[in-house]
Amino acid sequence: MRRYGKNPDEDDIRVRPNRKGNRPRTHIRPKHEDAEDGMVLTVDRGRLTCLVDGRTVVAMKARELGRKAAVVGDTVSLVGDLSGEKDTLARIVRIASRRTVLRRTADDDDPYERVVVANADQLAIVTALADPEPRPRMIDRCLVAAYDGGLTPLLVLTKSDLASPDKLLEAYTPLGVPYVVTSREELESGGAADRVREQLEGKITAFVGHSGVGKTTLVNALVPKDRRRTTGIVNAVTGRGRHTTTSALALPLPDGRGWVVDTPGVRSFGLHHVDPSRVIHAFPDLEPGTEECPRGCTHDENQPECALDAWVAEGHADSARLDSLRRLLATRERREGD
Repeated sequence: MRRYGKNPDEDDIRVRPNRKGNRPRTHIRPKHEDAEDGMVLTVDRGRLTCLVDGRTVVAMKARELGRKAAVVGDTVSLVGDLSGEKDTLARIVRIASRRTVLRRTADDDDPYERVVVANADQLAIVTALADPEPRPRMIDRCLVAAYDGGLTPLLVLTKSDLASPDKLLEAYTPLGVPYVVTSREELESGGAADRVREQLEGKITAFVGHSGVGKTTLVNALVPKDRRRTTGIVNAVTGRGRHTTTSALALPLPDGRGWVVDTPGVRSFGLHHVDPSRVIHAFPDLEPGTEECPRGCTHDENQPECALDAWVAEGHADSARLDSLRRLLATRERREGD
């Protein structure tokens, strides 16, 4: 066996060829303090597409983060190759604290919590007025999730050419939820998109809705240069649409005036993770009245010692607001299809 001395001649050293043709590995690792911040745009099978200083960078999560997952909307710190060139891969080493979090569970009995989007300012609840029929229980559940996660809700009603929005709006006017009504014709002409875009100005808005309600069609009208596949097909038997969006994706509005996060269509919105005591924070006109409630009061209408009834009777708040609060609190205990 040949042994090399301390100063072997270069011709005596054999270099093993790199059969894979990739870059040679190095023991030099990027320093975490040199990491650059970015925003997660989408997640696909362990690969995260991030926006870093105007460049789209593909990254993976560093092993030291353990089971902590990054989701769309997260602010992350990245090291490695941040050029954004093809076949490059960066590494996410930190996930910043979240300002807001939209969560859901598969069902009220499911303890597994799914984070839909992080750091969104607003939740646009997209509901068709017909084909498929509106489902108020679903709207109520989305409202509870928005209030619990720190997001401002926005009600977007589509297909007004097929049915009137008056009855549905009557139920949500007492909640003070802003709304926009659209039709297919207005979406094609661009007028509806302009009205919705006004509500999104300077905000990160997550769009949530059942399949077939026209959510992705609306997103395509808002961000025409990044069109996503749509379908409009609704099952005639079940009245439900078919999923076309399979992963959440953050898209910039024209001229950088905000962000739209298109999420996959949902069939249910579980609220296992929601603490009902936090829903009252969305009713600042009622919250002071809870100071006289007994400890552990659920503010339910069947709880005789709840102080909110007296608070409303004294004229501090509208009775319709108390009815709305109790309807949302009851949503936590009801299944969406009930």
